[in-house]
Amino acid sequence: MKELRQLCSDLDYEILYGSMDGTYSEFVTDNRKLCPGCVFVCIKGANFDGHSCIAQAVNAKAALVVSERDVTGDDIPDGPKDTTIIKCGSTRAAMALIASAHYDHPSKDLFMIGITGTKGKTTTTYLIRSILEQAGRRVALIGTIETIIGDEHEAAKNTTPDSPVLQQMLRRCLDKGCDTVVMEVSSQGLMLHRTLGIDFDIGIFTNIEPDHIGPNEHRDFDHYIECKAMLFKQCRTGIVNGDDEHVDRILNGATCDVVRYGFGRGLDYTAENVRFAGGGSDLAMEFEVRGRANYPVRINMPGRFSVYNALCAIAVCDRMGIDKDTVVKALPKGHVKGRIEPVKVSDDFTMLIDYAHNAMALESLLTTLREYDPKRLVCLFGCGGNRARDRRFEMGEVSGRLADLTVITSDNPRNEDPMDIIADIRTGIDKTNGKYVEIPDRKEAIRYCIVNGRPGDIIVLAGKGHEDYQEIKGKKYPMDERVLVAEVLKEEGMAP
Repeated sequence: MKELRQLCSDLDYEILYGSMDGTYSEFVTDNRKLCPGCVFVCIKGANFDGHSCIAQAVNAKAALVVSERDVTGDDIPDGPKDTTIIKCGSTRAAMALIASAHYDHPSKDLFMIGITGTKGKTTTTYLIRSILEQAGRRVALIGTIETIIGDEHEAAKNTTPDSPVLQQMLRRCLDKGCDTVVMEVSSQGLMLHRTLGIDFDIGIFTNIEPDHIGPNEHRDFDHYIECKAMLFKQCRTGIVNGDDEHVDRILNGATCDVVRYGFGRGLDYTAENVRFAGGGSDLAMEFEVRGRANYPVRINMPGRFSVYNALCAIAVCDRMGIDKDTVVKALPKGHVKGRIEPVKVSDDFTMLIDYAHNAMALESLLTTLREYDPKRLVCLFGCGGNRARDRRFEMGEVSGRLADLTVITSDNPRNEDPMDIIADIRTGIDKTNGKYVEIPDRKEAIRYCIVNGRPGDIIVLAGKGHEDYQEIKGKKYPMDERVLVAEVLKEEGMAP
């Protein structure tokens, strides 16, 4: 049994009923798990308000109920009896602080690295993890694709989990012997206070562009920036992309020391003499780090955005005292599933898998691949069903403008007819002079790309990335593009 007063020591609250002198047994936010002696936090979500369960919690003899509104006789006609009820400004914030205390503040015993930004978060987390593990640190990773704690890998449900789940993960990190955690921190996670109670040693900002704006997300771009900026009031050192036009707004009100990286002059870590390198299935970048660190590096990922990601990782690891030999050795090993991931198909052309699933990401990807001067740039993609149609028009127009050939196929049609989605993509392509073919079956579309690949081509399979399923009418069916490629090669008698 733990003390209520200690559990809530970081909260500002008003006692509505009862006393904080008692103890509790469990901490829950799900009314289906209410039990005698538990702490219940009332969370108001998009579809359900936990405040409607106050009477249920009292009847279950919960030790403590945390509310963000006054409690009336309508809530508990017979009084709270064995239950203490407190009121605070935000139950989401309270939940995060309570979760941290419940798991004995695990972040205080870990070196915490949090990464926020529109693009580059996932790749940068893996690059940092690669370098730190090369240096002998035991690193856990929490991100969009997966959570890695020790030798355990779990598919991610949210980029930044709800605070009780996140704090439990951090406790597991300690129990598994980890000393460092590198994690993606989404704007939603910051907005919903999921990381409150975590002491970040380093906070990172990669870049920002309009995204995640709409119902149940951010009301506008200004709000998106405000949420991203919250990380830099919650960390000791901020490492930021000094080239981003919005960086000063991100740092508005920051309480941390600031380190800047990028291509610009006068930054703490700068990339100079950037060169596009490699060929075939090994597209790479080479550059020289200048500023607080000075040495040449190579990364086996294409594009200037990959240089930004690597430069950020270098800045982080240099600040942590990692020597340059370790960095240089580890960087080329950094790969992320579904992020410009090479798939060996032929010595004649390059095939890549990437998660680009909106117009902004697709334009960045195709513009980058153009810089390798391919004979043809072939882009295969589809769009998700039950999502904004504008995304389909925009992606079609981007691919029609930048690719030599677009192969329109199916993605996750969900409850829509795949042919209707394809028709919308075609509408966007028709605004350009781009050539295209329509092949709804994704495996057959991949087969078309492989069989018709020409020497010097770069072929990118966009949109699915790390996903290993296809969602159709509420059900997820196994579908991994790496498996599809292998099946096609076997069926066609084409050894990679």
